[in-house]
Amino acid sequence: MDLLNTLVDKGLRRELPTREEALAVLATSDDELLDVVAAAGKVRRQWFGRRVKLNYLVNLKSGLCPEDCSYCSQRLGSKAEILKYTWLKPEEASQAAAAGVAGGAKRVCLVASGRGPTDRDVDRVGKTIAAIKEQNEGVEVCACLGLLSDGQAERLKDAGADAYNHNLNTSEATYGQITKTHTYADRVDTVQKAHAAGLSACSGLIAGMGESDEDLVDVVYALRELDSDSVPVNFLIPFEGTPLAKEWNLTPQRALRILAMVRFVCPDVEVRIAGGREVHLRTLQPLALHVANSIFLGDYLTSEGQAGQADLEMIADAGFEVEGAGTTTLPAHRSDIAAAATGGGCGSKGPGASVCGSSATAEEAGCGSACGGCSGHSGHEAPAAASVAASVSASVAAPADGPVPAQAEAGEVRPGLVAVRRRGAGTDLAPNA
Repeated sequence: MDLLNTLVDKGLRRELPTREEALAVLATSDDELLDVVAAAGKVRRQWFGRRVKLNYLVNLKSGLCPEDCSYCSQRLGSKAEILKYTWLKPEEASQAAAAGVAGGAKRVCLVASGRGPTDRDVDRVGKTIAAIKEQNEGVEVCACLGLLSDGQAERLKDAGADAYNHNLNTSEATYGQITKTHTYADRVDTVQKAHAAGLSACSGLIAGMGESDEDLVDVVYALRELDSDSVPVNFLIPFEGTPLAKEWNLTPQRALRILAMVRFVCPDVEVRIAGGREVHLRTLQPLALHVANSIFLGDYLTSEGQAGQADLEMIADAGFEVEGAGTTTLPAHRSDIAAAATGGGCGSKGPGASVCGSSATAEEAGCGSACGGCSGHSGHEAPAAASVAASVSASVAAPADGPVPAQAEAGEVRPGLVAVRRRGAGTDLAPNA
């Protein structure tokens, strides 16, 4: 297929596809799906080998958000029966993070509901970062706290944060249909603030909210232009009690095409399968690993995910390995700060901007915000998935009982497919990690 050969060649050169080529990926047929996945897999292996980075979410403050993001179970006016609690203490957050790290997570994402942090909140998160890093040497910490004010990104960086997540979620043209309490430009500004402060910028999208193919391409091109280092791809979890509860628009095949399009547009960045993968990819999750190089382990902010041990077994069975703490995630040309400063960075305005991939780390990977996030080893071997699995607590909960329908009907609320999180941070039950 000439299209796929062209996209592979461009991906290996970090060259931006045309919009027509990106749209053509989304328009491919089911008969062509395995060819699309195989082509995207060639690009993925060029820059990330067969490594899978594990990330773990800790919801520092759940529910009661003043923002009106239609996709979010924590939104203003949400009737979703989720957990609601105020800020976890640093030691509580550190204990929650340790469960994910024990399961093989390399990055911990600290998320808090709300429009954005106060200066006091930034201080509180700084203490939490210190507690986590003291207990878990070498762990990456990504903060996801909403819209940032001037100086807050620098303070988070000084406190030890490695990255900041704030998703664009959807295209600029349709953003006002999803959220009224802040703007698309507000989100772009926060990602730029994080980048300018020296934090690794993480920004992604949510698919399945009723957007068009053009909207999906628009937001992914915008993410490349922002030059983030990880792009989480969330698939809408239609929570009952939210305005988008009836938006069941995705099939496993479409989810794979979306991931492939993101990989072709952002060839050398961390593409992360985020919220909703279990609901929408279902039994095709292992195929998605051939396109994306990063996933969230265990549960999400307000919904239950696949059991952590099942994630590890899936990675091993698909022939991949868990990325170890001693391995640099991004390719050398992206992880080299000096190269980026001289204009060689991806999405930058300097030389090479036209041939560089982008990156960045939505409903379940951030609330009102966005959470979310490399080649070669640095002398440490990645732990085998089997040995990592052995460290996972025996109390890990199994996936929700009952069969998952092959496809939900459009316009129908399917609460049975969305399991609200009742364990982990903010509860007395052990986390699913």
